[in-house]
Amino acid sequence: ADGGEEAKQAVAAELTRPSELRTMLLPKKNRVAVYSHLFKEGVLVAKKDTVLPKHASIDVPNLHVLMLMKSLKSRGFVRETFCWQWYYWYLTEEGIAYLRDFLHLPEEIVPQTHKKQQVVAARPPGAGPDRRNFGGERYGKDGGASRDFEPRFRGGFGRGAAGEGYRTEGGFGN
Repeated sequence: ADGGEEAKQAVAAELTRPSELRTMLLPKKNRVAVYSHLFKEGVLVAKKDTVLPKHASIDVPNLHVLMLMKSLKSRGFVRETFCWQWYYWYLTEEGIAYLRDFLHLPEEIVPQTHKKQQVVAARPPGAGPDRRNFGGERYGKDGGASRDFEPRFRGGFGRGAAGEGYRTEGGFGN
């Protein structure tokens, strides 16, 4: 009976603490899953929904993700952006060092956002249409209309078409 009383007192003491000092116990497998995903990608996104059963990309309750990221943010390991009820977290250099130590990873492994990407030309030269001759014979060498181009206007369409609407009746009262 004495152990039960101590447990009740511990719970009561926890509930009377200020909300910013309360701790949330999480399974270690959830903590490792969130930290691994964050380290692998370098960024993490989560909807602000504490009752969502699972996070969109990690098999962990969304509340656990929110609380873990709140903890990392308070320690300066991630930078947070909040927009339209979504959280965006970005790893800082200190956060990379902390997660590397927590997950026991070597120095060679870096987050996806820190890897250099190969620069690939959007379109190799010579591929696709020649922009200088765009429009064919109608346009001159500088891309504008040639000197002998004469535009023809054949009337409008819709409400501005010739012969339709209130303007063809001759004005007021006719």
